[in-house]
Amino acid sequence: MHYMGQSDVKARAGADSIARAIGGRVRQGRGSRGWTLDQLAERAGVSRRMLVSIEQGAANPSIATLLRISDALGIGLPALVHMDRSPGLRVTRAGTAPALWRGKAGGRAVLVAGTEPPDVTELWDWTLGPGESHASEPHTPGTRELLFVLDGQVELRAGQHAEVLATGDSASFAGDLAHEYVNTSRERMARFALSVFEPGVGWDAGR
Repeated sequence: MHYMGQSDVKARAGADSIARAIGGRVRQGRGSRGWTLDQLAERAGVSRRMLVSIEQGAANPSIATLLRISDALGIGLPALVHMDRSPGLRVTRAGTAPALWRGKAGGRAVLVAGTEPPDVTELWDWTLGPGESHASEPHTPGTRELLFVLDGQVELRAGQHAEVLATGDSASFAGDLAHEYVNTSRERMARFALSVFEPGVGWDAGR
């Protein structure tokens, strides 16, 4: 039998709180546009059942699903998941940013900062456990990403290209191609900072 440690309990409680907050924002965004569940589901390309679960805070959606929904609502992913919507200077204190992906070998993806539409920029802190990888479907046209390896080694695959990046290496690539981040080590964690620029979010959300 597996017993949850204190850190596991805190992580689960934090994930539940994030899920409820996201659900509330999705429901609010949909309501402000006068859309039914079916209309948002169609625009976002997700199932109605998944959308209901998300709005109820009962789902653990993938980053790709959250991106589809936030793009459909025209608000961008940062606005969907972050509590602080104040203008001007915004500070996210250490340990308070939402982890939107957790791997089975200890990896996680934390959205540490972001900007408002129409030109949305996201800043991520990624960790991949030994042998872990994360594949991402193509983002909206014009999306660009910057990656900087902080520790370990990361194989970056974008479209038909692949490069192995060591600590201190960086890369820029088109986020509107299918891409994947891979920790090729079987023993060592890998950590990298990732910036995602998605232009023109929300321009046609009201249609």
